[in-house]
Amino acid sequence: MISQLSFYMKKLIYLMLLSVLLTACGHRAHITDMQCEHLTSPLGIDAAKPRFSWKFETEEKDFKQEAFQLRIASSIQLLKKNKPDIWSSDKKEASVSRCVYAGKKAFESHKTYYWDIIAWDNEQNKYKSKVDSFEMAKLLKTDWLAKWITDQHDQDFEPAPLFRKSFGIKKDIRSARAYISGLGYYQLFINGQRIGENHLDPGYTHYDKSMLYVTHDITPYLSQNENAIGVVLGNGFYNCQSKAAWDFDKARWRNRPRLLCELRITYTDGTVETIKSDNTWKTATGAYTYNNIYSGDQYDGRLEESGWNQTGFNDKNWEYARIIDDPSGKLVAQQMPAIRIVREITPVSVQSYGDNIHVYDMGENFSGLCRFRITGSAGTTFTLRHGEMLKPNGRVETGNIDIYFFPEKTGETIQTDVFTLKGTGKEEVFEPQFSYHGFRYVEIESSQPIKLTTENLTGLFMHTDLTQTGKFKCSDSLLNKIWHATNQSYRSNLHSIPTDCPQREKNGWTADAHVAIDLALLNFDGINLYEKWMNDFIDNQREDGAISGIIPSSSWGYGSWPGPVWDAALFIIPNALYNYYGDSRTIERLYPTMQKYLDYLFPQEKDGMLHFGLGDWVYYKSQTPNDYTSTVYYYSDYKLMAKFASLLGKDATAYYKKAAALKTIINERYFNAETGIYANGTQTALALALYMDIVPKEYVQKVAENLHKKVAGNDFFLDFGLIGSKTVLHMLAKYGYIEDAYKMAVKIDAPSWGYWVDTQGYSTLAETWTLSPQFRDASLNHVFMGDISAWMYNVLAGINYDEQNPGFQHIMIKPQFANELKWVEAEYNSTRGLIRSSWERKGDSIILQVTIPPGATATIYADKEYQVGSGTYKYVINNNKS
Repeated sequence: MISQLSFYMKKLIYLMLLSVLLTACGHRAHITDMQCEHLTSPLGIDAAKPRFSWKFETEEKDFKQEAFQLRIASSIQLLKKNKPDIWSSDKKEASVSRCVYAGKKAFESHKTYYWDIIAWDNEQNKYKSKVDSFEMAKLLKTDWLAKWITDQHDQDFEPAPLFRKSFGIKKDIRSARAYISGLGYYQLFINGQRIGENHLDPGYTHYDKSMLYVTHDITPYLSQNENAIGVVLGNGFYNCQSKAAWDFDKARWRNRPRLLCELRITYTDGTVETIKSDNTWKTATGAYTYNNIYSGDQYDGRLEESGWNQTGFNDKNWEYARIIDDPSGKLVAQQMPAIRIVREITPVSVQSYGDNIHVYDMGENFSGLCRFRITGSAGTTFTLRHGEMLKPNGRVETGNIDIYFFPEKTGETIQTDVFTLKGTGKEEVFEPQFSYHGFRYVEIESSQPIKLTTENLTGLFMHTDLTQTGKFKCSDSLLNKIWHATNQSYRSNLHSIPTDCPQREKNGWTADAHVAIDLALLNFDGINLYEKWMNDFIDNQREDGAISGIIPSSSWGYGSWPGPVWDAALFIIPNALYNYYGDSRTIERLYPTMQKYLDYLFPQEKDGMLHFGLGDWVYYKSQTPNDYTSTVYYYSDYKLMAKFASLLGKDATAYYKKAAALKTIINERYFNAETGIYANGTQTALALALYMDIVPKEYVQKVAENLHKKVAGNDFFLDFGLIGSKTVLHMLAKYGYIEDAYKMAVKIDAPSWGYWVDTQGYSTLAETWTLSPQFRDASLNHVFMGDISAWMYNVLAGINYDEQNPGFQHIMIKPQFANELKWVEAEYNSTRGLIRSSWERKGDSIILQVTIPPGATATIYADKEYQVGSGTYKYVINNNKS
């Protein structure tokens, strides 16, 4: 009996130990994707109160975090000893996997910190994360020992400035960082090696208000004894030397390029040495003879001084740099992902036109540059012209994009790089550094006869390197093409700000960005990019509260044009960041800017409405009244402002009252209750009223039916512009007309998305539904009509956030099964983890499969409504195909 009892006791102890072991090993779940300031193990953080987030991975259903504790220490060892010396939060009862630093100790500049997470689930299992790190940048202005420097030339001098500095190292290095800002752009070299993969750094800002600097880990590039640092600066938007329509050549900040650079070297003995830009640095000019953000780079290899950025170079003929005043006084660490070369593209063909001209077809439209490899005699010049279209004779056509740039330099044209050979007898490589282009075709003209092949040219797709978070595909190949074209257009318009087009304008048009924000955040992890850009709104705002239609802007775009529909980005984008990420920091930061803007608009009311500004831009045939669209977006501003005030614990009463008053005015002025028509009854007018929740409840279905009739009466062709592209498909689907929306989405005759990608064969989305036969004056790489991509996720796959539970804490899955679709697959890597929704037709049934990430809950609309936790679920639905 004792022996039998001993056996069971041993078995019980074994099972208990096994349970503990499995829990400790993360059998049920483990913590992953740890981020600080939405970045993984970042360098160069300058947030006084950093934000932290994490996710869980598990196969268990209904997993939920019940509590967490975040710990921060100055060393890994202290965390391992459970002695976090910087901060340890209390055990917080919370299901959200994010936390903001709330400790009393201030972080120190340049210092690395270590953090981990302890979490408890809904079954009281305990989990401990790995240890991660983040490194602070320069938190105080006094942390900068370096001085701003430039050369002896003025802003109109064309060759790019070079800077160099030699220095010795006699100790063993533990770590080394370079903190650098070069206006407009810089290239940094250590001992002849280019540092990092970044291009067009630092990001574009209002340079007289704020500037960005970048942190590089240069530890591997330094050597014992002699070292050399070299920097070349480009103009960018800081020093536009030719005239453009937006007055950048007259920018209040315009000046000769300038440099701030500081190398901070920490030795193994704990001492620190700083190499800083000052008037001991030497400067000259070299092969970069000219550069312009709109035209391109001009590089003469004969002017190269070999080894100028390496040790041992004789710089006795170089001048000393001069110290200058701080251009703005505000330096901010650049935390958004850098512009990088993300893909190399091989031309699909090359056609020669005589002995000197070759035209390349890259096979797709994209943003970036070309790498050109060639061997030839000294002085041979190659001119590379980039365009989206071909002339009837097969040569490159730039007429559709060459309408806003007015070059003043002889021989300068839009999107044209010029390369002159040094003539070494070896292959020479030209890769522009201070501009980018939007193009599919490249025409190369040489000053000497030459034979070129596809091996001489490589396309470099270059953009702000956001992580892709979403994927979509379905049984309709046309929708798949549209989705890919939308993604290609969006990527092509990311260059430290969201732009309208990568060739002729390159501007941060505000309406373009807010209309595209859902497709942006469903497809890409964009929070750091948009937080940076929303900071630009603060710098852009004038004393009277006005903001411009392009941001940044030197002076152009203020006033009654573009107006409220464009300015609504100030409210819509922070709201989107909150909905997708559950993060309110942008709202907090911009709240005073929003207040000031609304105070600016109020005196411009007439009878409670706004009668100025652009509306449904680039509409097809039917124009919606601009006073209607402006007033509706004015209402939206107040509605969102009321939400923000409540969220921040402020008094929202006045904003709610104003929103309600505007809603009443819109319905009194623009709504015919008898007919159920808003404004002049266009597709946009009806859809916008539904989208903005302006329609009285008892008339909602009547207005939706009118939208249906309007679309069906137009043979399901679209007839709208920018605003309609955001609202019509969604509202048709929301109110029971999914087949109307689908028919509209898959049209291939003009006007339609299918006309662009199928009939015309575009790989990106165009600016207008059709091009002018005479002038063809529109970009072929715009994203602002691309919300159809978000519609695919939201409606066809059914993946939606819940406004009451932001950051996908609760998920709404509500797919709609268009009759002609056989299957749909989509996924979105949310702040909680991967959400999947897929369905396919099987005989008389539809099989819906949904995956909800750990820690989230969801409402799934299948054959009925289901409330579920995390896990994978499968539903069989009666086929509703008619």
